[in-house]
Amino acid sequence: MTAPVIAAPMFLVSGPHLVIACCRAGIAGTFPTLNARPIEVLDEWLTQINAELGAAMAANPQAPIAPYGVNLILHHSNKRLEQDFELVVKHKVPFVITSLGHPGEVVKAVHGYGGVVFSDVIHAYHAKKAIAAGVDGIVAVAGGAGGHAGTQSPFSLVREIREFWDGALVLGGAISDGASIRAAEVMGADFAYMGTRFIATQESMAVPEYKQMICETTAKDVVYTSAITGTLANFLWPSLEKAGYTREALAQGGGSEDFSTGSKAWRDTWSAGHGVATIHDVPPATELAARLAAEYRAACALPLSPGVG
Repeated sequence: MTAPVIAAPMFLVSGPHLVIACCRAGIAGTFPTLNARPIEVLDEWLTQINAELGAAMAANPQAPIAPYGVNLILHHSNKRLEQDFELVVKHKVPFVITSLGHPGEVVKAVHGYGGVVFSDVIHAYHAKKAIAAGVDGIVAVAGGAGGHAGTQSPFSLVREIREFWDGALVLGGAISDGASIRAAEVMGADFAYMGTRFIATQESMAVPEYKQMICETTAKDVVYTSAITGTLANFLWPSLEKAGYTREALAQGGGSEDFSTGSKAWRDTWSAGHGVATIHDVPPATELAARLAAEYRAACALPLSPGVG
């Protein structure tokens, strides 16, 4: 890998073009299986990704091509889980990220073909349960992340998990540049989990208006509310306002989510994390990956400030 980064799986945003571009640029690319609709499309996407990455590795064995992964929603409302899981095993997806459920069965099957399983969590309590189920890594989604983020400070969450876990640890939450990647590493994370920054790339499936909004908004425009899906998540206020929401309605909460069919919540109201504050362009994923790698290397080379040490 060119930098310790995982491009996070984003509902209705991450697809095969973004995944392939990221992996070829040395950054792990991922997507939620539910982005591929209907189920036959998931089979096609996995075939395409395996074929293109396999060809790239064969053509240049020395290239820093990163592994790809998928996100499986384990919640009982995901009526496609069994079918999606069968395809994950069929295609031997190397890297699986589980959300909203016990990963035990997934761990057994994925380990059976040599893959690895990470579980995303927002609390140390959930991390302990995932570790007990045999996962290979923990994705700590801290305050400031896009989508269904937690509220715990990344400083607190990473250090708390490191008290009982010495395996792979990924940190997500407002990470948009190479300096932040290095900061996550210094705190004790092995990888940075970057979602919002990759919404604003040419290969993402987000509509142009969404990408433009990412570039024009700042952290003050990010609203943490349960009114959209029934679960607390971060959304961009301009998209909520356009959809007819009021501040009062958002404060009341509510909403519902169907992980099988997708909801207008994600299609018409757009999610982002606090990292929007430093996102100002929509580059190709290859260009962004090179920029992040250069920023990360520069941050690694920084000396301690005068008077420190």
